[in-house]
Amino acid sequence: MADKNNFYNLDPNLILHTAEKNGFNVTGELIQLNSYENRVFDIKLEKSSWHFSSNNPDEQNTSIIAKFYRPNRWSLETILDEHQFIQELKSESIEVAGTLKLKNNSSVDTADGIHFTFFEKVRGRLIQELSEQHFKKLGRWLARLHNVGSKKTAEHRAYIGPTNDNKWEQLEKMLSQVSPEVVGRYEESAVKIFEALDDQLNNFNFIRLHGDLHRGNILEDSSGEFVMVDFDDMINGPEVQDFWMLMPNADTDSPEFNCLIESYSELREFPYEQLELIPLLRGYRILTYAMWIMNRWTDPSFPRLFPDYGSYSYWAEETENLEKISYKF
Repeated sequence: MADKNNFYNLDPNLILHTAEKNGFNVTGELIQLNSYENRVFDIKLEKSSWHFSSNNPDEQNTSIIAKFYRPNRWSLETILDEHQFIQELKSESIEVAGTLKLKNNSSVDTADGIHFTFFEKVRGRLIQELSEQHFKKLGRWLARLHNVGSKKTAEHRAYIGPTNDNKWEQLEKMLSQVSPEVVGRYEESAVKIFEALDDQLNNFNFIRLHGDLHRGNILEDSSGEFVMVDFDDMINGPEVQDFWMLMPNADTDSPEFNCLIESYSELREFPYEQLELIPLLRGYRILTYAMWIMNRWTDPSFPRLFPDYGSYSYWAEETENLEKISYKF
């Protein structure tokens, strides 16, 4: 079992050594990238290790991305489910950041008990404002993703909702931290959302999804195409999970949302019956996000990243957000 202190304070020499051990000639320069859950690094390569970028065949990559997975979060099998999905998408020419093959003939190896993977570096920019043309591209990209995702489920990955067996245990644990002024209201709303979501999800089939498709995981490359990154939260669930986080608000009748659905429908039938799940999925994310922070609080970076967590104002705002959703159920 990995020592979490090794993960919190990864030795740069270890990171560079893993790259060299796997055949990459490194310059010795690396930059830590933003990632709450894992430790991710941009490693600069000597010219002899440059390779062509798959998202732009005319451009050479001078770096690789090293991802060291948080210990005890994912099993090896769970990580390989993610990588298998990525490879299936790439085989269909769907623009995603691909994994690189390691010396052990796998996409995953272990150093100091910590699983790691190297990814090709994707060059692109974050999009601040999504235009109608962007939503059209996104809809078609999502349809292609879901066409591949629907071919099978990810055996070792979680399922949204009913099969998340520990959510009730996690809720009970978290209620002990909620401010006493609002804990009753918080619990009532949380129970309504969990029960309603469990009940409604029984009516739908699940497929493999990106799972965390917000705008921060979408890059636009130099040719104007989208490249999706960070499949770390890949999950089995209803298709609409990959839609709602793309929208700036909960309005499913907006021109942007309609544009997304119309372009999706060119390549795959859109499941209109799943639209009723969106408020519950928003509530589910609010709850599981708070649980995630709670469970990561011993990571030295989390108190700095979420300084208001645990305060009365934090729980009061969370309670109001949950009540806006739960009153309908």
